[in-house]
Amino acid sequence: MRGEFYNSAPPHRLHRTAVLSFIVENWVLIAAALVSGGMLLWPAVSRGGGAHSVTASEAVRLVNREKAVLIDVSEPAEFASAHVAGSRNVPLGSLAQAKNLPTNKALPIVVVCPSGMRASRAAAILRKLGHEKTVTLGGGLASWRQANLPVEKSA
Repeated sequence: MRGEFYNSAPPHRLHRTAVLSFIVENWVLIAAALVSGGMLLWPAVSRGGGAHSVTASEAVRLVNREKAVLIDVSEPAEFASAHVAGSRNVPLGSLAQAKNLPTNKALPIVVVCPSGMRASRAAAILRKLGHEKTVTLGGGLASWRQANLPVEKSA
C-alpha cells in the first residue's frame, strides 16, 4: 500500500521540475513582464544617474528660496541673442575648467540651454565636479519663455 502514494523523486527535484515546466510553458508572459518592467525603469536609467529636471516655476523657487545659480551652457553668440535673466554663460565645451562656477558646492545649480539637450550633459559634468545639487531646466529657454519669465539680450 505504501507504494501507491510514495514518489521516488526527492521533493527538491520535483520543485525544480515544476519551476522549469512553468517557465517553458509561460515564456511569453515572462518576457512581456520583463519588457514592461524595463520600460518602467528606463526613464530613471536614461537620466544619467539621477539627472533631475525642473520646470521654470521650480527654477524660480530654487533661485528665490535656496539661492540657486543659473548657468547657461549656450555658446556665446546664442547667449548674447537671448538668455535667462541673471544667468551666467559657461559654454559646455569649457565647463570642466570654468572659473566662474560657484565655489560653494552646496548651492543648487540650474543648468539652462536653448532646448534642454546640452543641459543634461552639463549637469552630469557639474555633478562629477562636486556640485551634487545640479538640476536642468526642462525644455530649456523655450519653457522659460513659455512661462513668461524675463529674458535678456547681451551686446
